[in-house]
Amino acid sequence: MQRLEFILNDEYVELNQLLKLVGVCESGGAGKVIVASGNVKVDGQQELRKTCKIRAGQVVQLGDVRISIKAG
Repeated sequence: MQRLEFILNDEYVELNQLLKLVGVCESGGAGKVIVASGNVKVDGQQELRKTCKIRAGQVVQLGDVRISIKAG
C-alpha cells in the first residue's frame, strides 16, 4: 500500500482537489470522475460527493493509495 501525507494549510480541501494535489490524477475534473466511480473512501466509508470537505485528521483511500491529512 502506498502511503501519502498531505499537509493542510486551510480549514479544508475539496476531495477532488486533494486527489489532484497529491498526484493521483491530473486535474480536478479527473478527480471528480474518480470520486463518482465509487472507488474513494473517506475514513473507511465510500464517498460519492466530489467536493466533500476533507479536514485534518481524516484518511482518504483510493485503491492501494492511502492519504493521511495533517494540519499545517
